[in-house]
Amino acid sequence: MRRLLFKALYVQERFMTVSNKSSALILGVCLIIALSSLGSLLGDAAIKFKEYERTVTVKGLSEREYSADIVIWPIQFSSASNNLEQMYESIDASTEKIKAFLESAGINANEISYSSPAITDKSAQRYGNQARAEFRYTASQTVTVYSKNISVVRDVMGKMSSLGKQGIVFTAGNYHSQTEYIFTRLNQIKPDMIEEATRKAREVAEKFAADSKSTLGTIKSASQGQFSINARDKNNPHIKKVRVVSTVAYYLSD
Repeated sequence: MRRLLFKALYVQERFMTVSNKSSALILGVCLIIALSSLGSLLGDAAIKFKEYERTVTVKGLSEREYSADIVIWPIQFSSASNNLEQMYESIDASTEKIKAFLESAGINANEISYSSPAITDKSAQRYGNQARAEFRYTASQTVTVYSKNISVVRDVMGKMSSLGKQGIVFTAGNYHSQTEYIFTRLNQIKPDMIEEATRKAREVAEKFAADSKSTLGTIKSASQGQFSINARDKNNPHIKKVRVVSTVAYYLSD
């Protein structure tokens, strides 16, 4: 009798375990179906939202002209001789003439610097049957003006011919003798130019919205291009053209 009772209890326990497992399986299947349906609904909603999302992307330009702050003016001249000592004396004499001329024209002495002369011995560079040069030694020297007084320096540039009449031979047209104008106030003007570029971009967006009978919404995204600084033209390299472009995307609504 006791054995029959234990057997009946074992069978009942097994039935309940199987029943519980079946219930859990059914519940899991239902949960998967529900989640799949919810994901499908959310996906459809996102697609419909994208279909109805309208935007306009516009650009705004800010462009201004400023005078350069610093001028670097290399004055390069040359000399030639068959006597090395005489050539050094000629270089020193020309350097002193240039220095005196610059200072008399209003350029401060602390704005003038000098490089060591570059000497070439042509007899040491002859190969084969090359013709003998008229002068054995040639030298080039550079006097550099570094100044913030752009107008004074440019005025002096136009008077350099008076030194040429004194026998100084200037070297022009090469890379080392090119005058450089530098603009250093970019950080001071950046905020105003960015504001102007952004304002112009919004004006374009508002015009587009009005033409399309839409309402301009909030900003979706915005980006700022690189600032560029270039000479206004080849005849006025001391005048710099500064420009920046802002790109802004706005939402549109009916």
